[in-house]
Amino acid sequence: MDDLYCRFSMGFYFRQGGHFDKRSGDMVGKSMTTTYYADQLSSVSVFLPVMDETDSLVKTVEIILADCSDAIREFLVVVCKRTTPASREVAAGLVKRFPDKVKVVEQQRPFLGGATQDAFDVAAGSHFLMMASDLETPPDRVKEYVAQGHAHPNAIITGSRWIKGGGFEGYSKLKYFLNFIFQKSFSIMYWTRLSDMTYGFRLIPTKLVQAIRWEQTRHPFLFETLVKPLRLGVEVIEIPITWRAREEGVSNNPFRRNFEYFRIGLKTRFYSRARILKHPEAKP
Repeated sequence: MDDLYCRFSMGFYFRQGGHFDKRSGDMVGKSMTTTYYADQLSSVSVFLPVMDETDSLVKTVEIILADCSDAIREFLVVVCKRTTPASREVAAGLVKRFPDKVKVVEQQRPFLGGATQDAFDVAAGSHFLMMASDLETPPDRVKEYVAQGHAHPNAIITGSRWIKGGGFEGYSKLKYFLNFIFQKSFSIMYWTRLSDMTYGFRLIPTKLVQAIRWEQTRHPFLFETLVKPLRLGVEVIEIPITWRAREEGVSNNPFRRNFEYFRIGLKTRFYSRARILKHPEAKP
């Protein structure tokens, strides 16, 4: 598995006598009880939040359909009050072109985290793909997520900008440095070998995201969608992704908001299973 880095959450496995075999990519030794939220990947719901994206939204949908149309159950294009008329028109055009694939969802909860949760509620695929519609999450890599989802249906497949084969383009030196420190700090805190816990390009079993009690509504929600599954013992697999600055539109995540990630990360580290799940005793 040349460009695949498997990481087991929270170090639970290692504390119970197991170890990670780099040659095979398998967990070897003493296992732990795992809750299964998906025994196979049958279809994918693709989440695409839209504010002012037009051409990049169309490219994202077209590339994914060209690469892996059979695996895609639906594109959930989430729009809100601030979505521009041009973007709404483009979204409506995609519905006309691909009526069986593209659905427009009117956002009810606020901000990016709220939009994602609105999409969680209506997702019909066995798996949910979190990504952007501005090409910061490269759509030509979706086929790799699907392939890994087929191989590891109960795991989270997430992109990493920090492992070999990944990287940053158009990222400021200050943000690069702070991101590195943040990732290292929280990987130690959560006893995990994960290298990128905040990049919101990930494939997650739909039953898992629908089972968790979410708290964040702004961009730190992207971090929450990884640390809460880690606390539940969910396996996480990283694949290298190169992040590129958006080609269209304006970022809605001001730099100062990055400090809000610390709060949810610190809180969640001490949460119990009962605190994380909506119905802790229910079987998925």
